[in-house]
Amino acid sequence: MTIKKLIRQLHLWLGFTSGLLVLFLGITGCILAFEHEIGLVTKPYQFVQSESKPFLPPSVMKEIGSKALPEKVIHGIAYKGDDKAVIITYFHADPDYYYLAYINPYSGKVLKVSNMDDDFFRIIVMGHYYLWLPPEIGKPLVASATLIFLIMMITGIILWWPKNKAARKQRFSIKWNAKWRRVNYDLHNVFGFYMTWVGIFLAITGLVMGFQWFSKSVYWITSGGKQPIEFYAPNSDTSRHAIINEPVIDVLWKRMSKEYPNAQILEMHVPENDSTSIEVAANPDDKTYWKTDYRYFDQYTAEELPVKHMYGKMENTSTADKIARMNYDIHVGAVLGLPGKILAFCGSLICASLPVTGFYIWWGRRKKKKEEQVFNKLSNFKPEFRPSRKVKVTA
Repeated sequence: MTIKKLIRQLHLWLGFTSGLLVLFLGITGCILAFEHEIGLVTKPYQFVQSESKPFLPPSVMKEIGSKALPEKVIHGIAYKGDDKAVIITYFHADPDYYYLAYINPYSGKVLKVSNMDDDFFRIIVMGHYYLWLPPEIGKPLVASATLIFLIMMITGIILWWPKNKAARKQRFSIKWNAKWRRVNYDLHNVFGFYMTWVGIFLAITGLVMGFQWFSKSVYWITSGGKQPIEFYAPNSDTSRHAIINEPVIDVLWKRMSKEYPNAQILEMHVPENDSTSIEVAANPDDKTYWKTDYRYFDQYTAEELPVKHMYGKMENTSTADKIARMNYDIHVGAVLGLPGKILAFCGSLICASLPVTGFYIWWGRRKKKKEEQVFNKLSNFKPEFRPSRKVKVTA
């Protein structure tokens, strides 16, 4: 058996192993590519009429939010602009899935309270990340299927590679006027080649989120042999109490509003207990996450607490830190704006189609092989009973 035949067998059996999961991940990835844009249309309660008066401060928003959902713990209060509702985030049993309250920043009116467990896109996210299984089970399964698919794309490129100049012409175009079996073959090979380069980025960024060892390996490569500093939230000094006439979270909100006048999202995170700090996240672009400045302050004195990990001020991060922070935005294509999301959508759609077209290629070859086996058996009969190759023989 030649090396190319071995690679073909590897490609085939890896496809059988991960095909259904790749199909599922591709379809859900298509849906999630335009989550932000679809949300702007389907969630009108996130918009308010702009008014010529100041916003209500975070301390007041916290009181309103606590009354809206008294049994839940407030995590963050996000201001998103003059014509957007303030969004209050609540945590419950699973910190990845939570409640949201949309509140008018001028009047304090509660516009909508959403249980994110019932949100369509959150349900899709749970499937895409965990297959709706417990994270400790679903996450490794998804990551393993993604790793297999990455290997398949590499073997697919090897199998696609043309032997000569004449074969090269057939590798870049689809012969639409041919029979369905040939069209399906071209769809698998031609679309697979063009979108493999997008698929590789989708797979690598997915593996960064799926496997810690893979994430650390990518960071080690991009940083020149270093390891990332684990995230930590600095603690407030409970022994120090400065005299401030208003809530510290309001003081910080006013200060950060002046420091980041162009921030499209300014989120104040409420301290979880007496010793944790107040985290402030200022994002200049509400369509991505990686540019966000994260600042930490003592909840008693409003003094800034420096951090050394990647989730600090953007200007203090290394190239490897920036790449790590961009990972999710690369995965959904948002890093390139709308063209990137369209590319991610098309890449996910074609990745989802590859197991289907690949299966039909295998099925067609299997059927053809059976026909040849039947023909060869009949060819062993006496001459007057030997079938002509012009006659179609079926199993």
